[in-house]
Amino acid sequence: MKSWLYDAAVVGFWTVFGSVWRMRAHGRENVPKTGPLIIACNHVSNLDPPVLGTACPRRISYMAKQELFAIPLLGPLISAVGAYPVDRQGSATAAIKRSVEVLRAGGLVGIFPEGGRNITGENEVRGGVALLASLGRAPVVPACIVGTGNANRLAQFHVFFGKPLVLPRDRKASREEMANFTAEVMRAIRSLPESIGRA
Repeated sequence: MKSWLYDAAVVGFWTVFGSVWRMRAHGRENVPKTGPLIIACNHVSNLDPPVLGTACPRRISYMAKQELFAIPLLGPLISAVGAYPVDRQGSATAAIKRSVEVLRAGGLVGIFPEGGRNITGENEVRGGVALLASLGRAPVVPACIVGTGNANRLAQFHVFFGKPLVLPRDRKASREEMANFTAEVMRAIRSLPESIGRA
């Protein structure tokens, strides 16, 4: 990751999102300043990754669908700011391995548990967040973005960060515990706007 490019992008995006969409970030104090961490967020718009990355007080490394890396200019750019490819139709082994490496180095991985944009709310939630939390021994901060689905109407953007959630660290989590943890993370994501005072 080219940190100077990432930081420059954050400044640029803050300027745009703040002036055009009046973006606000809530609960940034819930994001631990150091150590391995996963941020799990809802996903309704292509703007969500840069919005989340801009609002978060730490640099985020993202899994991104591998097709994006074949796009001229965009591919090299997202690689430079720490994104890495995942094959959503095939094996995700390489992406999981890379995510665990980031976490074990004390980094932050951002994921969207619904797999892709979930405009209708009917996407099946995947279990990757619990798997990464277990393999990387990392807490999960739930996050919720509101407003990006109506960006064309200049709806205000809000990004909410909740308190970290943790799987048992003294032993290997059972399959049932991981399923329950995934459900807990999703409940936290969906309740964040109300829990922080915005219905």
